[in-house]
Amino acid sequence: MFDDPAVWLPFVFAALMGLAILIYVILDGFDLGIGMLVILTPPEERDTLISTIGPFWDANETWLVLAVGLLLVAFPIAHGVILTALYGPVALMLFGLILRGVAFEFRAKVPFERKARWDLAFFAGSALAAVAQGYMLGIYVMGLQVNAQTVLFSLIVAGALAVAYSFMGAAWLILKTSGPIQLKAITWARRGLWGLVLGLAAVSAATPLVSIRIWQKWTELPAILWLAPLPILSLALIIGLWRFLATLPRPGDRGAAVPFLMGAGLFLLGFIGMAYSFYPYVVPERLTIWQAASAPESLRVILIGAVIVLPLIAGYTALSYTVFRGKASQEDIH
Repeated sequence: MFDDPAVWLPFVFAALMGLAILIYVILDGFDLGIGMLVILTPPEERDTLISTIGPFWDANETWLVLAVGLLLVAFPIAHGVILTALYGPVALMLFGLILRGVAFEFRAKVPFERKARWDLAFFAGSALAAVAQGYMLGIYVMGLQVNAQTVLFSLIVAGALAVAYSFMGAAWLILKTSGPIQLKAITWARRGLWGLVLGLAAVSAATPLVSIRIWQKWTELPAILWLAPLPILSLALIIGLWRFLATLPRPGDRGAAVPFLMGAGLFLLGFIGMAYSFYPYVVPERLTIWQAASAPESLRVILIGAVIVLPLIAGYTALSYTVFRGKASQEDIH
């Protein structure tokens, strides 16, 4: 395998693209979630909520740009097929992200009495982006087929992902805030956990039914034995999360990071399950990563750029989270 660049280069780029998508979903997921939670708080508390994502949201979105960029340059055929099938929800997602960005900047510059309209726009942009991403995930799981059944399934996934993002947002608020807002975040997290559970359950149940190949990958021996830890760990994390949230807040704010880390663990387990199911296809049941990949000569050049760019993105993301660690303040909005 590793002697032939035409074999290992597409695999490397598929892994890099998957990593970028996973990091984006976890990181931008929590700030989209906070965008949807903003509307549930009184106006005088909204600056505090938004300050928890102020230093991070631009860096978080960079991972989406990286993932789409890798799809375009490394798998151009798949890029065309996927974006053609998902043109509508992609356009809605981009509109939502733009609306969120505009609202974020404008609300910080207008008088307090005029912030409410921008808060509503911030909520609308965050919700639209989250729902669009969930719908795209549902259609992708269904093999990019659009009919009444796949649309219904995708709408369920869209709603579940939006609620799951709100859970991640609430978990982030537990870590970054204190006092009354933290208490509200604990309640939101307990209520939002069902979205994460429903989304994982829906995708996990539907994925093996998409094709006989995927069904066999999950049900045949010995695969079913060494895949068993995925659902077992997921169930353990869900039960652990529910019980742990009931113990918060703790003296000295101990364990404030645990709900967010456990939520990220659930996303990771779900991602591993999906990656296993669809590998080696980048377009479900239609194009493998090798069929859709650019020429090895092109991938070699692109890999040089990726080796330079990826550490830079990871570095400044890590730096921003290090510099702005600790509890948030309203001064952190910019």
